[in-house]
Order: sequence, then C-alpha cells, then structure tokens
Amino acid sequence: MDKKRASGLIDAAMGRIPCDTVIRNAEVVDVFSRTTFRTDVYIYDGLIAGFGGDRKAENEIDAEGRYLIPGFIDAHCHIESSHLSPSEFSDAVIPRGTTTVIADPHEICNVTGLDGMEYMLKASENIPLSVFLMFPSCVPATPFEHSGAVLTAAEIEKYIDNDRVLGLGEMMNYPGVASHDEIVMDKLQEAYARRKNIDGHAPSILGMGLDAYSGAGITTDHECETPEELKEKIRRGMFIMLRQGTACRNVLQLLPGVTDGNSSRLLFCTDDKQPQTIVSSGHVNEGVNIAIENGVDPVTAITMATLNASVCYHLDDRGAIAPGRRADFFLTSSIDRGIVPEEVFILGRKEAENGKILRKALHTAPEKVSGRMDVKDFSEKKLSLKPGSDHVRVIDIIPGGVVTGNGEAYIKRDSNGEWIHEDDKDILKLAVIERHHGTGNAATALIRGYGMRHGAVATSIAHDSHNIIVIGDNDRDMADAVRKLISIGGGITMFQDGKELGTHRLEIAGLMTDLPLEDVTECLDEMHRTAYEKLGVSEKIDPFMTLCFMALPVIPSLKLTDCGLFDVDGFTFTDIAIRS
Repeated sequence: MDKKRASGLIDAAMGRIPCDTVIRNAEVVDVFSRTTFRTDVYIYDGLIAGFGGDRKAENEIDAEGRYLIPGFIDAHCHIESSHLSPSEFSDAVIPRGTTTVIADPHEICNVTGLDGMEYMLKASENIPLSVFLMFPSCVPATPFEHSGAVLTAAEIEKYIDNDRVLGLGEMMNYPGVASHDEIVMDKLQEAYARRKNIDGHAPSILGMGLDAYSGAGITTDHECETPEELKEKIRRGMFIMLRQGTACRNVLQLLPGVTDGNSSRLLFCTDDKQPQTIVSSGHVNEGVNIAIENGVDPVTAITMATLNASVCYHLDDRGAIAPGRRADFFLTSSIDRGIVPEEVFILGRKEAENGKILRKALHTAPEKVSGRMDVKDFSEKKLSLKPGSDHVRVIDIIPGGVVTGNGEAYIKRDSNGEWIHEDDKDILKLAVIERHHGTGNAATALIRGYGMRHGAVATSIAHDSHNIIVIGDNDRDMADAVRKLISIGGGITMFQDGKELGTHRLEIAGLMTDLPLEDVTECLDEMHRTAYEKLGVSEKIDPFMTLCFMALPVIPSLKLTDCGLFDVDGFTFTDIAIRS
C-alpha cells in the first residue's frame, strides 16, 4: 500500500467517501480470534474498509447469513503438475476458493532453466490468482541424473529480490545441508542475506539431523510421514504442511498430531495435483474439508488454510478479513458439513460463482519453453535389461504416496541374459531416457505394483529432471511410446501391441499445455479409463502421477534415473542384480 491508497481507504473507512461494495449480513470467519461474527463488510479499492457502521456503498450484496471466509492460500504447489498454463490454472482453482498460491517452478526450471522462471513470472503476472514463486533451490535435485539446467547461487541472485519471489524453494538436498556443502550454503546465503524463507523437503529426518536442517534456517516441510514427525518438526520451529495432492495425500495420516496448541504452525498445500482431481475433489478446500470431517474445528482448519500461510510467508496483506487487507474471500453456506465456495471474490470483484469462473484469465504465449526434446540415438536396443542374476532388486510401488520399497524378486532370463516378463508376476520393466542434452543415456530397472497386464505407458513428466520415463512388459510398445513423445515434444502416451491407445500432448516444456481446462480434463479422464480398463493398471494408484515419481532420487527407497538404479537410503547407485 502507498500513501495515496491508504488515504482513500481511511476516507472510506470514516464514511467521508462511498465504499465500492458492501457485503451485508455476512457471518465473518475471524481467524485472529478463531470465532465468527455477524456484520456488514465494506470494501474500497480492493481492500477491506471496515465492519458495520453508517457508510455508503456503490454496490450491495446480501450474504443472507452465509459465511464469509478469507481466500485459501496454497502454501506449496507446482503449477506444472496441473498440466495447465498459469492462466488456465487460475481459472481452475479460483472457483474452489483458492485465491493465492506459493508455487515452486522447479519442474519447468529443471527443463528450461531461467527461461522457465521468466515464463512463470510473466504468465502469472496479470491473472486474478495471486501467484508467488519460490526460486528452485535444487536444479538438478541431485548430481545423479541429467536435467535440462543447472541453477546456482548466481542465478538465484538474479531473481530473489523480485517482490513475487518469496525465497528458496524446497531444499531437497538434506545431505548437502547436513555436510554444509559449499554449493548448497551459497544458495542458502542468498536467502539469509534477504531474510527470506527457505522451504524444506525432509522426509523422515529426525534427531540431530533435524536439528541441523532446521537450524540452517529451513522454514517449512511438506514431507512429514507420521504425527510424531510432525510434532518433532514443530518443536524446532518449523511450519508443517498438510498435503492433499493427487498421488501424495497425508492429511489423514497427520491429523492425529494436530492439536489446538500446535495448529498455528500448520498449513495446507496441494504440492502436485492433476486437473481432474481439482475438478472432481477440489483444491485446498479438499484438504480443509477432510480435516473438518475428521474432527478438526472448522474455524481452526480455515485458519490453517489462510492466516497461518500469510504469517509463514510474510504476506501481511491477506489471509484474514480485516481493515486494510485484500478483499480476497468467498461466501459459503456451511463450514462444518463441507465447505463449498459459492461466490469467490478477489480484490472485491466477483471472479467465480457456483464452481464456474466468470472471466477467463489473460493468456501469455509460452515463448522459449516449448519443443524441449533432445534425445540422441534412441532405439529399442536402449531398453535392454540384462540383470546378471535371477535374484534382483525391484522398485516396489507403495500406494498413496511416492515413497517406494527396496524389494527383491526372482525372475527369468533368456539365453542372452535378457529379463523375461512373466504374466503371473506383477513385475514390469521401467526405463528412463535422457531428453535434454542428447547424451544418449538410458537406464532400465524392474518395478512391482503397477498392475499393468500388457502394453506400455510413457511420459515426459518424471520428477524432478523430467527425462522420459516409460513402463511396460515388452520393448516394442515401450519403444513406440518413447518415439511418440519425442515426435510431439512431450506429454503422456499409451501403447498396446503397436497401437496408440491415447496421447495427451504437453507442448510447454513437456510438462504443460495451452489447452483449456475442460479439454485437458476430458482427455485425461479418457486416458485414465483406458489405463485401468485396457492396460489393467492397479486402481490403487494413479497410472500417470505414480509413474512420474519413480525417477525422483530424493524420496526413499529405490528410484531410477537416466544414469541407473539409485538407492536413496544409501544415496548411491546400486546394481539390479543381487549376488550372494
């Protein structure tokens, strides 16, 4: 706020000049006192001017006793995971009550570097949704894979002073922090020097390691696995995020750790949420509703989704209904039987009603971030898998999250030592093909729990370096799927017996598309049906989101990068073969 705007707001609050709008008969959710009260809410120049009193207003809206709730804040998300451009993402989440997001663009930056940062800043600048960014701290996530870019402290310095860059994104390199690696410490210093936030990513880190991690200034964590871990991290001053995404959902499992005493340190986030999940289940409101349905006081849950996030990220102009704060709010008939945003306002202007956006957000052309596909000498031979033993390590999928097991199995091999798929075993081949620098790298492994009977699924979304990842029972379908992605510049595709079963093109860095939300959800809904019904993928998992995380070498226990099978627990490469 500046002097001129403040002067106008003061005059409106004092009744010297008319307000723009008054919302009459509203039951305001007071997140400061964690209660509600009935009043009229006056709005001037996009800000809350005051409560009640004898003021005039140009427009009048009767809330008819409905609850008036501050707009929800997503404390940590990757817009890229929605497959949508920022403008379409805005149109998707605003009707669900989300008015602000803190986004980490490390997905697109892993592919396109600073071009991706520029695109995300520009494309999210003039849209109704408030988008703040955290500068990616780990591009690449580890040195054990090839990403499209390497971002150092020098690159961070170029952007971290931007008002919409709130600090450093999730610091996934726990070993680098614990050993005060010089490269990691140089990145942290950029945040230290400006007193900006540093987001965390530290699953199962406890004890002295957690002391070191939190002591290094890590502000938040969204990877808690147990209520006990949540409590330990809060004791060390961290903010903990309850995450409700598509593949990763930990709200329910963490709720036993939520108390009245620690609720001020809890936030809600979505992390990675696909568009059809947003449409069918909601955005931040899904996590809030789950908390309320399972015993959390409604106003406490709302406070966690609003004020707590504003406090954590120093966004003092939002997160509550109070004079001088942004008039970002929504009206709903109930807060204890499922919060359904009925009318959503941003800066006092109605932007959505009954689940529908009223005006499409401004679109920005994806310059410099499309057509990123540089694969060298790919052929079916790249998918060869000769384990060297019948006793092998297997990546075990664990439904409901992205943590995998370090499994073992006995397999069959042909006379040349090649792995043979067995129909009675739920073991498939997994391959990662480098797509950024034409290295020709390709690595293979075995995976269990996907459930697919016959065929292949491939995607250019493979966290976090986003090389091509493909899963299948035979090399022909796997190779056809990879070639399809190369030809279209990225996306998701499925093949069976040489026939293409469905493809979703993602022309923006192989991660997102300019297509409207409705087109994207329709395509993905059909592809999900195909994956379950024709390919036989296990209905316990999301066929595409789960696959995306099988290349992430910072989440235990086994993952596959373009350089080989990686043991995250030991933080080293490991052989597929187990030799006694």
